[in-house]
Amino acid sequence: MLKKSMTQLFVLVLAFTLVLTACGANNVGNGNTGNKNEGTTPESTTPAKEEAKQVEFTIGYATGDPATKKAVADSIKAFTDANPNIKIVDVSEGTSSSYLDWLKTKDAVGEFPDLVEMRDTEIFAKAGKIAELPSDLTDLFSKTPEVNGKVYNAPITFNAPQGIIYSKKAYANAGITELPKTYGEFLEAQEKLKATGITPIVVGGKDIFHMGFWLNKFLIDEVYVKDGDWNSKRTAKTVSFTDAGPVQAMTDYKELFTKYVDKGWLSTADNQTASILVSGKAAQLFSGPWMFTQIKEADPSFEFGYYALPDRAGGINVIGLPSPAGWTLSAEAAKDADKTEAMKSFIRFFFSKEQYSQYLKAANGIPSTKEEVIYEATEQMQEVLKIMADPNVKKSLAINNWWGENQIPPQFRNWFYKLMQDLVLKDGNVAEYMGKADVEYDTQVKANKQ
Repeated sequence: MLKKSMTQLFVLVLAFTLVLTACGANNVGNGNTGNKNEGTTPESTTPAKEEAKQVEFTIGYATGDPATKKAVADSIKAFTDANPNIKIVDVSEGTSSSYLDWLKTKDAVGEFPDLVEMRDTEIFAKAGKIAELPSDLTDLFSKTPEVNGKVYNAPITFNAPQGIIYSKKAYANAGITELPKTYGEFLEAQEKLKATGITPIVVGGKDIFHMGFWLNKFLIDEVYVKDGDWNSKRTAKTVSFTDAGPVQAMTDYKELFTKYVDKGWLSTADNQTASILVSGKAAQLFSGPWMFTQIKEADPSFEFGYYALPDRAGGINVIGLPSPAGWTLSAEAAKDADKTEAMKSFIRFFFSKEQYSQYLKAANGIPSTKEEVIYEATEQMQEVLKIMADPNVKKSLAINNWWGENQIPPQFRNWFYKLMQDLVLKDGNVAEYMGKADVEYDTQVKANKQ
């Protein structure tokens, strides 16, 4: 008891001392030197604390997913509240065009963000638009993929797998009591769903990036898990889009969209898919864990599950390899020492244990930091984490996420996605359309060399 009392007394005395000190400092700060009869002189006063220097920088990031957008915005607000001398101007905008195109437009009009969420690192590194990540930040992360031997990015999260997000009620009504173990069983399940009168799958094809979910699912199954260097071989013209693997991938894609996808897919935006799912108009959505929050917000009582879609042999192949992406300093902003320190402070704050756990929970992200970050994961997110931790699950990347020798021409992704939309709409011949892909790919490779 004595020890406790003494401790409390010490705390009270210390607090009192600090109050007196603060009062003395305030007297100095407002020009009051106290009672002159007490002999106080300017030399004996404590100098006023120098105010922190005001700094401002712009920030840009992808806004396609509302939950992730809000999570970033919340991080920015928490940081600026704690650091009132630093102003962050958010220049991010919602757009149906690709994020790459948005960044190129910002660059063209002289508005490239000081701190930017970078996804196409090699493109902007070659153009001299971005700076290397300061070396005192790299130790924050468990993996920092390099581009030409340099690290440019503070990975916001690691790549997350896409999978089937399904209505438990719709599956029960269709008599689907077990999750598909092969792609063939998945197709059988689509027939059962269709027989109940519900649209099996909703797709947000109005947003071009959304097309990549399904297209890359089939490309990964038939191409990339078999050959991770396929892109570089395509550039060297030793493989072709008309080869058996790519043709099979796009044949499966065309069949799925023709038979089981909602007919209004081309006019449906990505951010509409959650409401369509919870309303009971569709039974499934193929997307990533970032959608879990949107679905919960659309209808907190909606019961849904998640699973990785198997290939024909029952194997599980998902997007999951790390890639060079994340918060990146622009080359121009990095020339300003004050901006650089402010941006570094934001990055450290963003990845601090407490703040990062809040971001991960909101965005349902895969943590990238060395320090273990624990957050309350939903039933669906626990399944995602289990998939990522399973050594038997094969991890890959989307067609445009490879880099180095495997990087595709920058504009090819969107062109290819639109070509595949056209394939379905016009009931085209897969082999012929893939021949068009070869021609365009070679044309873009040649143009990039000039």
